[in-house]
Amino acid sequence: MSDQRDAIRSNAKYLRNVRPIDPEEICDYVEGNPHPAVVRQHLREDAPSLGLIERDDGTFVPVDEEPIAPHRGPVERFPADYETRLEDLLVDRYGVNWHEDGTGDLLRSTIRRFKERYLERQPVEYDDDVAAGYAIYHLPAYYAAVQYALDDLADRGLLDRNLRVLDVGAGVGGPALGLCDYLPDDALLDYHAIEPSAAADVLEELLAETGRNVHTAIHRTTAEAFDPTAVTDANAADGFDPTASDDGFDLVLACNVLSELDDPEAVAERYLELLAPDGTVLAMAPADRNTAIQLRDLERSLEGRPIDDGTGTVTVYGPTVRLWPGHTPSDRGWSFDVRPDLAVPSFQRKLDEAAPESDDDHAPGEFVNVDVQFAYSQLRLDGRRRIELDLDREEWARMSEMDRHVTNRIDLVAAKLSRSLSEGDANPLFKISDGSESIDHYAVLTKETSLNRALLEADYGAILAFERILALWNDDEEAYNLVVDEETIVDRIA
Repeated sequence: MSDQRDAIRSNAKYLRNVRPIDPEEICDYVEGNPHPAVVRQHLREDAPSLGLIERDDGTFVPVDEEPIAPHRGPVERFPADYETRLEDLLVDRYGVNWHEDGTGDLLRSTIRRFKERYLERQPVEYDDDVAAGYAIYHLPAYYAAVQYALDDLADRGLLDRNLRVLDVGAGVGGPALGLCDYLPDDALLDYHAIEPSAAADVLEELLAETGRNVHTAIHRTTAEAFDPTAVTDANAADGFDPTASDDGFDLVLACNVLSELDDPEAVAERYLELLAPDGTVLAMAPADRNTAIQLRDLERSLEGRPIDDGTGTVTVYGPTVRLWPGHTPSDRGWSFDVRPDLAVPSFQRKLDEAAPESDDDHAPGEFVNVDVQFAYSQLRLDGRRRIELDLDREEWARMSEMDRHVTNRIDLVAAKLSRSLSEGDANPLFKISDGSESIDHYAVLTKETSLNRALLEADYGAILAFERILALWNDDEEAYNLVVDEETIVDRIA
């Protein structure tokens, strides 16, 4: 580091405790009187290690220590700035009429091909065309999904305004952009992406639209080959070392990538070792049966595992629960959240509407993907759980012993782990869990009353107390049906 940069850092460290840091003031205190623009650039580059944010007036101040509040409201659309940036990229690559004629046919066939390979559980090779198609089809929904998952952390004050984030398999950037927009303007984000494929080019373009206090680096390598000392070197000025037990990343994202790895368990364990003592690994997967169950299996295999450097033991923070001490679930584990659809982005509409009439395989809406459905898991090393609740066997029935209660009315506490799974006019049906079950349990609402309406109204992951719920066995589904009727009372538990 140059003497000049050292001097700028030294002045910034002193002034941060006195008043806002003005580059035009600091230049007078540094030998050689560097131009204020040079000082400002050095301060921007060192802001993560100094814990500084840049304000609208061009001065720098320490980042607030107040944790980030949850959003709670729905994500309604993919932001216009990102939408425009992606369309500009498509125009640069394929021309003004990127969605029409031969280039449109290329992108449509590419999307069909990677969707088909995904359903067949085959690997997808990300060249430029696949990366563009993936951004068109998947970017908006992934942008929204990560924000709902972040609410679980913010709700308990576990997202600080000063965040170091590692995004494993960042792809074209849906989770990254969602994270950036989730943070308030006065937050400081030191963001590192791991992405070896052509998707990194799209990610780089889109990250250019993020705010001045978002500091980004893209490591173009695989999750297996990534060297965390690359981050250490970039932050050497403050001694940050993600491999040290008292340092590490506040948040590690692994979104829609673990199912594509040869050994997801080994990779997940490796990145748990890079967590800060109070950090979180947020893993996400599509809601389909195979990947959602695979994610839950991975969660269960990692749970209780000690981390080699002694920083802690892997704990499931959420959204699944462990309400009975000493018990963990071993059921099928297919659980996912569903949120409101997004507004249709212009790039999806253009590609879909430009499909030629001669395309017999096309149905309107084929290239529109605004469904927000996702499975997720949050893992920590400090023993924290989103729901800190241990039940008493004398007061509540336990799902692991449900065979004892069939045809009886019982009292039960469980998390709601789905939206309604029923179709048409069938009774609303919800997956529920207390974390002890080895067989799937579902709550079936056969008669809605003011005293049981909480089952309908509760959010995904909410804890509910059921009084006088009827336990039945469903031979067809090989699962337990817990009937909620006019005799049942359902209450939320905070």
